[in-house]
Amino acid sequence: MVNSIGQLIKDALSRMGKTQAWLAEQVGVSDNAVSKWIRTGQISRENIPKVARLTGLYPDELLPDNDTGRTEPTRNSSGIEPGPDIQGNVPVVSWVQAGAWSEIIDNFAPGDAEEWLPCPVSHSPSTFVLRIRGESMFNPYGRPSFQENDLIFVDPEREAIHGSLVVVRLDESKEATFKKLVLEGDRKYLKALNPAWPEPMIEINGNATMCGVVIFKGEKL
Repeated sequence: MVNSIGQLIKDALSRMGKTQAWLAEQVGVSDNAVSKWIRTGQISRENIPKVARLTGLYPDELLPDNDTGRTEPTRNSSGIEPGPDIQGNVPVVSWVQAGAWSEIIDNFAPGDAEEWLPCPVSHSPSTFVLRIRGESMFNPYGRPSFQENDLIFVDPEREAIHGSLVVVRLDESKEATFKKLVLEGDRKYLKALNPAWPEPMIEINGNATMCGVVIFKGEKL
């Protein structure tokens, strides 16, 4: 018999076109362990953040009903379930966390995020959200343009190509930065969209770590 938590996992995998074996491989457990989760709804706490991230579920949804730490997940202000266009929930992280995302993602816990937001586009399980700071990517003459507090959804598994909007950590900084990627032959540059920005172009050459490609922009009301 499938447990209610198990049904949530099964439904999420079905929407994504993934199998239980895929989930087991991604989390690093046996196929039998995932089968047990489906059957009993009992997932060890250390695996809940990974399962939530991989399936797009809220971490709280993967806690049993008798768990004192369980709270009702907040879907949106009206309490209405998201429609089928919502592809899963991803964490809002700090710019410091984004800069070290590849190192911290495997141990990332639900409480480490500011909040979890639904992503309306297809994305990898490692996708995260950043809140825009500053004006380097504000373009007063057209689009794309990003203002203070806009939300950007960043996918570390999306390929960065010429013209991609990317989140990058420069070696001399602990925090990530957000710029447009410009490729000219073998040379790579990070470009600010704000034409008045004092340092409009930064050349990178082995001195930067790509954190991800921006796949969606949202606005926090």
